[in-house]
Amino acid sequence: MRVLAVDPGMTRCGVAVVEAGFDGKARAVLVDVIRTDPGTDHAGRLQEVFDGVRERLISTQAEVLAVERVFSQSNVRTVMGTAQAAAVAMLAASQLGIPVHQHTPTEVKAAVTGSGRADKSQVAFMVSRILGLREVPKPADATDALALGICHLWRSRARTGVSP
Repeated sequence: MRVLAVDPGMTRCGVAVVEAGFDGKARAVLVDVIRTDPGTDHAGRLQEVFDGVRERLISTQAEVLAVERVFSQSNVRTVMGTAQAAAVAMLAASQLGIPVHQHTPTEVKAAVTGSGRADKSQVAFMVSRILGLREVPKPADATDALALGICHLWRSRARTGVSP
């Protein structure tokens, strides 16, 4: 299974492709960040996120899109932009006929570290270990996307009882 995972954001949208082979081991295929200019109009920025996700879905031949489920934060303006970035990513997948799944930040942390309360440094450390990376990807949005991809692979395996 090949998963394109999106950690949604308007300024920095983390994207990663993670896949599992017949041996069940997860490996990183792509890790990137879609960046938009805060000086650009809002609709234009959403279009950039949409286009970036769509292009990566096509070029990597992803079979599924995993998106972090957006929760309310104290800053309503920030959460609105994040939710909109998630929505355009889901729309890009839907238009291509690619299934979409969402996972909460707690689910992702628990899958990768064993604790839903893990901090970002613990998640980053475990992502690097699981994927056999020499360095933690930067910025954190990229690492979060990798963690989301790993979470989806492992949860899919648990649901179906077979390796992804």
